[in-house]
Amino acid sequence: MKTKINIGTRGSPLALAQAELLASALRHAHPHLAAPESINFVIITTTGDRIQDRPLSEVGGKGLFTKEIEEALLDGSIDAAVHSMKDMPTELPTGLVIPCLLPREDVRDAFFSRSGETIDTLPAGAVVGTSSLRRQAIILARRPDLKVVMFRGNVGTRLQKLQDGVVDATLLAVAGLNRLGKSDLIQTALEPDVMLPAVAQGTVGIEIREKDTEMAALLAPVHCAVTALRTAAERAFLAAMDGSCKTPLAALMSVPDPEGRARFDALSANPDGTGLHRVSYLMQVLHEGDAERLGQRAAADIRAKLAAA
Repeated sequence: MKTKINIGTRGSPLALAQAELLASALRHAHPHLAAPESINFVIITTTGDRIQDRPLSEVGGKGLFTKEIEEALLDGSIDAAVHSMKDMPTELPTGLVIPCLLPREDVRDAFFSRSGETIDTLPAGAVVGTSSLRRQAIILARRPDLKVVMFRGNVGTRLQKLQDGVVDATLLAVAGLNRLGKSDLIQTALEPDVMLPAVAQGTVGIEIREKDTEMAALLAPVHCAVTALRTAAERAFLAAMDGSCKTPLAALMSVPDPEGRARFDALSANPDGTGLHRVSYLMQVLHEGDAERLGQRAAADIRAKLAAA
């Protein structure tokens, strides 16, 4: 059994907070890892971290936040990698797997404005800053009179730009704010009926080498099966839609009720908010195969709507 673990992570405050979530869970599950020196964080700067002046959709999409970390996994520099699952491509490099998902956080988006307005009460022509094509498309579908501009940076940077008047409003994931201990900053949490979340928003995944059975055994006790079900459905939708950062897509599966019934919502739109198609189902989801079929059905139904349009 491993007595020292190197965890690869990006260096942002949120990424480090998520790495600490894994470390804490491992120490709780395995007393032999309780000593501080047993778990080491290896900070890795990704291409996505270096590029701050352009939308990621222009320079390669989701893999920009994972490539260098996965290379460190493959060469043995680290034993595990911590990822925000909404940043993960649907296909992993050969030899790598994600056997562990931590319990999911709040999936909602938080809306911020300088004067406390909501999306519906912002004045005509107000400027909303976001780097997410999903958020952009949903906002413009609801309020085509607004202007959306590219807006990147960490939580502090974005909120400071808002206060400085660079934009009139912006959005951040509630999950990130909660994990950073900044939930008190949230002005308005948008329900999924208004702002459907990104695929796997609020989910942290742990990636390891496929043949590393020791690491897999250590991760097994901290894996959340309910989060895995929900993530399987949403990522199956993303894969079936051939989703990338260039396509505004959103999906959310609810926590199943005691009988295994869950709600699944998904949407697709153009970046300018036109052509928005949304589907919703209430189905029984008992295992990951059911979840994947649900995501695939949603994609097929949206594709049919797109073809008809």
